[in-house]
Amino acid sequence: MAVNSVDNSLASGTTLGGVAKKDVLGQEAFLQLMITQLKNQDPLKPMDPSEFLGQLAQFGTVTGIQNMQDSLTGLSDSLRSSQVINGTSLVGHNVLVVTDTAALGEEGDIVGTVTVPENASAVALLVTDSSGQLVRRMPLSTQEGEIAFVWDGMDDRGQRADAGNYTFSTVATVGGATGEIETRLVGYVGSVTIDPSNQKLTLNTDLGAIPLSQVRSVM
Repeated sequence: MAVNSVDNSLASGTTLGGVAKKDVLGQEAFLQLMITQLKNQDPLKPMDPSEFLGQLAQFGTVTGIQNMQDSLTGLSDSLRSSQVINGTSLVGHNVLVVTDTAALGEEGDIVGTVTVPENASAVALLVTDSSGQLVRRMPLSTQEGEIAFVWDGMDDRGQRADAGNYTFSTVATVGGATGEIETRLVGYVGSVTIDPSNQKLTLNTDLGAIPLSQVRSVM
């Protein structure tokens, strides 16, 4: 049997030595092909052993890479499923997240926390509307450590602010220098999804879509 006939048999998708069509490019078909080549080689011009070993090494490398890719794909799918399952435990809970925006409704308030640095002489929460106008400036405690704050939705004139999105920032004065410190807001988790762009878990909250990495605590 000529080697060419073996190649044609493989190309046409027929069986070879019991190898099914779906396995034509598999290990069994490759080994069958190599054995046939050895059987039908010209005795006066036998195959170079180094060439034979090289072909085996190439096939082994390709097979190993494919197996590794299959394993990584399976691992990725497993991790993604695990993230979703773990994320569902956050649904229905409040979470403290690092963010500076929140939506104020017709009623209700906005809750958050800041960590006051040591020796702070003044700390204030600044609330601005979507146009950048200052709506409320709230003095906060200067006690060192994490403290909570509540914005009741009232502006500096004592009137209820319009419903909409607001930005929150906190400034602290230490040793005569004033700088901004991290503000964290409390949001309610309604659902979770996997971000298709980076395969990371996203929490869908009343503060908006929040990456899991921004969560500081679950309440």
